[in-house]
Amino acid sequence: MYFVGLDLAWGERNPSGVAVLDDQGLLQFADAATTDAAVLAALAPYVDGPCLVGIDAPLVVNNPTGMRLAESELNPHFRQFDAGAHSANTGMDWFRDAPRGARLAARLGLDIDPYSTSKRRAIEVYPHPATVVLFRLGRTLKYKGARGRSVADRRAALLELMRLIEGLADASPRMQVTAGTDWARLQHAVEQAERQVDLDRAEDPIDAVLCAYIALYAARRPDDVTIYGDLANGYIITPSLPSDLTPTPRTPALVTNFFGPEVSRSAALLEAVETAWTDVQGRLGGATPATDDAAVIDDSFRRLAVLLELAEQELATIRDRLR
Repeated sequence: MYFVGLDLAWGERNPSGVAVLDDQGLLQFADAATTDAAVLAALAPYVDGPCLVGIDAPLVVNNPTGMRLAESELNPHFRQFDAGAHSANTGMDWFRDAPRGARLAARLGLDIDPYSTSKRRAIEVYPHPATVVLFRLGRTLKYKGARGRSVADRRAALLELMRLIEGLADASPRMQVTAGTDWARLQHAVEQAERQVDLDRAEDPIDAVLCAYIALYAARRPDDVTIYGDLANGYIITPSLPSDLTPTPRTPALVTNFFGPEVSRSAALLEAVETAWTDVQGRLGGATPATDDAAVIDDSFRRLAVLLELAEQELATIRDRLR
């Protein structure tokens, strides 16, 4: 039996993550696909026989406005951990017709009833609340793209998520992600990422691995998951929130610690700006520079401009988070 994770974009313009675990919890595949045809082709080798596909995207959307029953039941439990779910309704272009996830499940012949005992089925899952439960997080890791969130911050959070996922090798049920080459490739991509888009490309398959594990968890520990909502109105399945797990308080002391990396990077960048400006002043302070110095001076200005931009980004991150 295969346990498949699908971090599904709501439309076909953006890539979706696809991941597959075998019956022993060993990672068989982790990559991205964009179009419906590409997603179906990636899934095809793993869904002909017994399978459970965990899809991070709405499967049932009937409400014309507001939230589905799934979000309205899940959010009071997980919003305090920054793990609430976004609204989905038929007033949104994505859901005027059957949701993409439901269409793909139908084409694959998968039963989407959360209580089904079919050998080939799909369920709606959501990685954020699952990470809170599985890793006992006081708040979600901030690896998603967001205004004011730097590449450095996202990269650090995504690497921490990968470390925690690797720790599921000792969990029940067990998942082993490091045996194949796909995980190493994703880790290298995250470590070398210099742009937001680089992290976006790696994030989708990593989320898909989480979706696959939620499917495995739901199959092996059905008494330890909660179904928020229902088939008629839309549902989300996630590992149940322990009664002793509480959110990390938002206190001034924690805010100071939370901003530690940004403050340190800002200080280092501002010091580098001062050094670069001193260098520029030294080159311009005397007589008219020699012609052969022009390239050197131009490089000095370029470096100063880059450092100023980086420092401004770090300071903007701190400012935006204080709002």
